[in-house]
Amino acid sequence: MIEFLTQYISWWHWVILGILFIIIEMGTGTFITLGFGVAAITVGLLDLLIGMNFLVQVTLWLILSVAIIAFLFKYFKKQPTVSNTGQSDQGLDTLGTVTKRIEQHGRGKVRFDEPVLGNTVWHASANQTLDVGERVKIEAVNGQLIKVMPVSE
Repeated sequence: MIEFLTQYISWWHWVILGILFIIIEMGTGTFITLGFGVAAITVGLLDLLIGMNFLVQVTLWLILSVAIIAFLFKYFKKQPTVSNTGQSDQGLDTLGTVTKRIEQHGRGKVRFDEPVLGNTVWHASANQTLDVGERVKIEAVNGQLIKVMPVSE
């Protein structure tokens, strides 16, 4: 079988295989078949220029495929997105901790466990006095002031 492949697989077979992988990639968008395709085209062009044994071609294709796929995943991975950014009800029920005492109907500060509208620290008000360290959750967002209430445990 190897002798057959060595005799009948030419450089242009690799290039066609690479183009087919890239066409498949256009339908999947996974970056995996793109790596296989670029590696196959590279092996085909190297075989045209310097001529290689079939086993060397397959080994080089496997190594290049893994390297290209690893590169693509490292530099083009999805960045986490925050849903509903900018919407006033985005962080309702988000938990936080009081960092500056909040007097009843007064102002203080709260650090939230997750960003709320892009920030983790907010000025906050409450219907009751809340001491530093108390756990709270968002009741409402009123412009630049967040109304919080204590978490009932």
